[in-house]
Amino acid sequence: MAIQDWPEGERPREKLIQQGAAALSDTELLAIFLRTGSAGKTAVDLAREMLAHFGSLAGLLGADRGQFCALKGLGSAKYAQLQASLELARRHLKERMQRHQVFTSPDAVSSFLRLQLQGRKQEIFAALFLDSQNRLIAFEELFRGTIDSAAVYPREVVRRAMAHNAAALILAHNHPSGVAEPSEADARITRQLKDALALVDVRVLDHVVVGLGEVVSLAERGRI
Repeated sequence: MAIQDWPEGERPREKLIQQGAAALSDTELLAIFLRTGSAGKTAVDLAREMLAHFGSLAGLLGADRGQFCALKGLGSAKYAQLQASLELARRHLKERMQRHQVFTSPDAVSSFLRLQLQGRKQEIFAALFLDSQNRLIAFEELFRGTIDSAAVYPREVVRRAMAHNAAALILAHNHPSGVAEPSEADARITRQLKDALALVDVRVLDHVVVGLGEVVSLAERGRI
């Protein structure tokens, strides 16, 4: 049965208008993005297949072009639309953090870092550079690889903090395994960077670890 033949309250687009986007499931939101299905499938059917294929919404959003387009019913146009939607979300959250103190909107910080780092195949070590009012100056990816094997140079982090005239920063990195639990290596590099940045009066406010669907704050764990 085509979606237009469903009861109005069950159609994803009408449901969003009546109840708001938060009331929709991942499948329903994705169906609205897709707009149309494929031969013999509604947009909801296709959305459900996509989520099952990639394992989760995060898995889908982190898929590269080849992985995305390999699924029947998708293609480069849909991939470009999805990437444009993600970039709009990133820019929206970045603007919010540039206008307001970061720690008055921790949800925005978590959402921003998820969009930047979740689902990446390689470990990325990054930083949010903040001004004296804890507003965002810049977000930079600083190092790639695993923290255990790829060097994270405190001197380079200090240099970038000074280049931005930052008063504070939030460290962040992802765990490609999907498990956000901080390791001892995470705590160790946090201490090293905190000591190095203290020499130039730059505060480390937090170190955030991004997993698959989960974000863990070392500050909330009392490890900063």
